[in-house]
Amino acid sequence: MNVDSIADFLADQRDETPDELQHLVIQFENYWERKLWHQLTDALIEFFANPLSEKQRLKFYKVFILKFADKINQLKLVDLGLKAATQCRDDQERLTFLTDLAKKVDNENSQDAFVYATTAVARVQLDLRDLESSRKNLDKAERILDSFDSVETKVHAAFYQVNADYYKAKADFASYYRNALLYLACIDLSSLSPDERKARAYDLGIAALVSDSIYNFGELLQHPILAALTGDVAWLQELLLAFNRGDLAAYDVLSGHISSNPLLKEHLEDIRQKIYLAALTESVFRRPPHQRAMSFDTISADTKVRKDEIEHLVMKALSLGLVRGTIDEVDELVNFTWVQPRILDMAQIASMSQRLGEWGENVNKLGNWIEATGQDIWAP
Repeated sequence: MNVDSIADFLADQRDETPDELQHLVIQFENYWERKLWHQLTDALIEFFANPLSEKQRLKFYKVFILKFADKINQLKLVDLGLKAATQCRDDQERLTFLTDLAKKVDNENSQDAFVYATTAVARVQLDLRDLESSRKNLDKAERILDSFDSVETKVHAAFYQVNADYYKAKADFASYYRNALLYLACIDLSSLSPDERKARAYDLGIAALVSDSIYNFGELLQHPILAALTGDVAWLQELLLAFNRGDLAAYDVLSGHISSNPLLKEHLEDIRQKIYLAALTESVFRRPPHQRAMSFDTISADTKVRKDEIEHLVMKALSLGLVRGTIDEVDELVNFTWVQPRILDMAQIASMSQRLGEWGENVNKLGNWIEATGQDIWAP
């Protein structure tokens, strides 16, 4: 299409454009004629960002933008392409469109744009349930991302979002949990609608509970996304907090919600094992370091686990790195030397404050004793 044809195209599109956006199409004509590619790109991004432009986006991209696509910032080109792709008839057409876009920006100096577009391709493949192809594209994108010293946050955000959704589809809860938190770290939470925040917080909470490798919910409990768990899902926040403090009584109160959720119900035994482990670590944490030699009877009373299962429980905690210590099977005694750090609630902080106060008093007593008994040594 020659220059005159582009001018005709823009004139035709101006007639079809809503009044609110016609000034932008006039700018397109001006910037095109003057070859002001940067200004033209920014004007197009503003145009595409407006919902009123939806019906014209694909046509603008195919007829107009592709004429100067190699002259503009390639990451912004992908942004425009992603907006245009929303107007494709179906996912199959969208996949072809985005695959062509990824090939177009696959150049040495625009690998960030290539990752951005490849991630979008993986998203559509995920929607089409082609998990194998989606994984291949995500792995390709991840290798390139790992080679960057820095990249725009939105590229990382797009990757982590699709990667999290892939692992959700595969029921790999630990990987979903990690990638979903990384995604949230890359975005402004206000960019998500209340329903999106609630759904994301719910999925994260469920993943934390059913994962076979996540026993410390500290990162999630500190995240503001948890505030979205209100109304009919407020119980999930309370349950996560109960696990964090090893609160068996609160768990029993909330256990009805576990039975009503199919995924939680499916993993009921694993979740119960988690709360026993949480109760064990809390029991160890509450005790001063010099009082962490605990009998099987004491552990059984604190965790509500039968005495004949205590050894297995402690070995599980040791293997997961939740605690360190040794087991004396003959005397039925466990000597704990370390417990994994975690997020503390106000009651736990108060307990630690009390222990620090006691430690300070003991230090003062020791100092006074040394001063009293050693006067003859350092007296002038």
